[in-house]
Amino acid sequence: MDLQKEWQQQELLAAEDCLAHRPLEEEYAFYHAVSSGDINFVQKNCLQNTFASPNGMGVLSPNPLTNMKYHFVVTVAMIVRHCVEAGMELEQAYRLSDFYILKMDACTSIPAICKLHDSMVLDYTGKMLLLKKESVISKPVIRCMDYIYSHLNSRLTIEELADYTGLSTSYLSRLFKQELGVAISTYISEKKIEKAQHLLKYSDFSLIEIANYLAFSSQSHFIQTFKKSVGMTPKKYRDKFYRTSW
Repeated sequence: MDLQKEWQQQELLAAEDCLAHRPLEEEYAFYHAVSSGDINFVQKNCLQNTFASPNGMGVLSPNPLTNMKYHFVVTVAMIVRHCVEAGMELEQAYRLSDFYILKMDACTSIPAICKLHDSMVLDYTGKMLLLKKESVISKPVIRCMDYIYSHLNSRLTIEELADYTGLSTSYLSRLFKQELGVAISTYISEKKIEKAQHLLKYSDFSLIEIANYLAFSSQSHFIQTFKKSVGMTPKKYRDKFYRTSW
């Protein structure tokens, strides 16, 4: 049977069964809520188990578990695009989606996927809420933030960022400080420490390996910067949090 004939038969069956997808307005209202940081709307959606409801979901696979996994991927893909358009760093949005899709791929039950879905949408919503609280961010600063996030394992300089954004170093520095409230060097350091915290929690890399990966000048410089930012040494942080928060 060719695809056109098969499609026509499927269309007739769907029409007879009165199978209709959810209105686009409902889907876009949800995606907008996530990308705008509307935590109350998203929490309510999760409490209503909207994602788990089969009404209007559509059938992407005859296997219920596989069908739910496909819908999870579609949801993540849509959320990524809405959040990036709303100002989230591109690499952060994609890496977060990769993380949740990999976690979902290991799920063996529909309730587990639904629970992970709620965690995922609330995570994106929370990050967008923080972003919205920061003030309106210009495109050059967003590009700068995205570049920093993608190059945390390099020794970033203001000159490099200015060249990337096409702005002078002095103007970019003023713009960045004006919009984010911190100097570029401080922002870079904060992002490197955030990455270090993640590596200390979830990897087996040694302190020197983490320091080298994040392009600190030395292990002692890494320890000093980490302690100043977090309030404890990297070793104490790992001892306290190693694989305790998945």
